Amino acid sequence: MRLRPLTEMNPRQADLVERMVNQRGGVKGPFIAFLRSPELCELVEELGTYCTRSSALPLRLRELTLLIAARHCDAQHSWNAHVDKGIDAGLDPAALRRLAHRQDPQFSDADERVLHRFATEVLEHHFVGDETYAEALERFGERGLVDLLAALGCFSMFAMVLNAFQVDLQPDREPPFPDIEGFTRVAVRDAL
Repeated sequence: MRLRPLTEMNPRQADLVERMVNQRGGVKGPFIAFLRSPELCELVEELGTYCTRSSALPLRLRELTLLIAARHCDAQHSWNAHVDKGIDAGLDPAALRRLAHRQDPQFSDADERVLHRFATEVLEHHFVGDETYAEALERFGERGLVDLLAALGCFSMFAMVLNAFQVDLQPDREPPFPDIEGFTRVAVRDAL
């Protein structure tokens, strides 16, 4: 990790730490970095909580959104923190392995396929085609699309913070992406 541990905290930081310990079981992932800016930390923690727990999308699709953003941004920490939650919510482990390997995930569920296509178009091309938009709007509604886009932005922001500050990967988890070692892109050695 590029940031030194916080040895002294102001009252706002201490309050945030106490709240995160009570709600999340500790200060984890990107919040280790965000604590350096307590006002921002409070805002992004609220946004992250909304995106993962309260958005208009069902839990399975909220977790898929996070995993798509994590893979797009090469955020192994985010992936490892959420892949099991996604599987528990009903996502196919084989499809997620393919996603982790930058292959077509071949989701069997139509909502998952549409969400993946929508998210991929906006993350890779910064635009969404008319056909994809119409299909996503029909499936998720206006609120669902707004929540989806906000979540993609939030989760991408978290990924950038994790990677830029090199927040350590969980010691009990294998790195999920074959083209990433630590915080560096490498040539792919193994196929799925």
